[in-house]
Amino acid sequence: MKVKILSTLAIVSIMAVSCQESKQGEGDTTTADSSAITIEKLEGSAQYPGASLALVSPANTTIGTAGETDFAFKVGDYELGTQTDSPVKSMLANSDKGQHIHFILDNDPYSAHYEPDFKKDIPAGTHYMVAFLSRSYHESVKNSNSFVARKLVVGDAGTDDMNVDLEKPTMIYSRPKGEYSGADTENLLLDFFLLNTTLSENGNKVRATINGNEFMITEWAPQVIKGLPKGEVTIKLELLDADGNLIPGGFNEVTRTVTLKE
Repeated sequence: MKVKILSTLAIVSIMAVSCQESKQGEGDTTTADSSAITIEKLEGSAQYPGASLALVSPANTTIGTAGETDFAFKVGDYELGTQTDSPVKSMLANSDKGQHIHFILDNDPYSAHYEPDFKKDIPAGTHYMVAFLSRSYHESVKNSNSFVARKLVVGDAGTDDMNVDLEKPTMIYSRPKGEYSGADTENLLLDFFLLNTTLSENGNKVRATINGNEFMITEWAPQVIKGLPKGEVTIKLELLDADGNLIPGGFNEVTRTVTLKE
């Protein structure tokens, strides 16, 4: 009789442990799914096929003196300082100052300019400047006239070791950038600008590595990153050829970090 009781208790104990382990496994799976990082193409942006950007000043890309330099741009069929008319802006970090120019020197993080004329401190040396039009939610306007790319030689140019040729396939990192908090952490815009190349399934591609997760982008289109944890996020972009090799160019591989806060 005692043996039967012990056997019954043993069976019940094994069943309880098995049930508990099963529930723990289900919980772990749910947690993993909820923390998965994904990217998806951004749809629904306002389109500006006729928008244009031209550099008026400096007219000469050889600048004699380093320091504060006046830049003046001519903007066509696009209004700086206004909100982009698109439902997309409600789901992404959006500038309350409106549409603007992204000004990038030597592939550093961009500065945003809401007027066509502004000053920039340019040190002596050889530099590579890329500027392009941006929607109020920081997505670049992508057409053949919406950007300016120039090599600038300022003062004593010294040695140019950046390995950049703006006439060859070149990728310019744009977003994400800086810090995000609250609802802005839910959807992060991933965006870059391309010169002298297109992307396709069988051609050049951009590989995005986000906190160690790899994604292959085969269309030049903005992406939305979802499922990011709070804290520091690392984004690496690489411009690859059809065989998966990094395309030569000083800006074609870049790693940035952004911070997501509560």
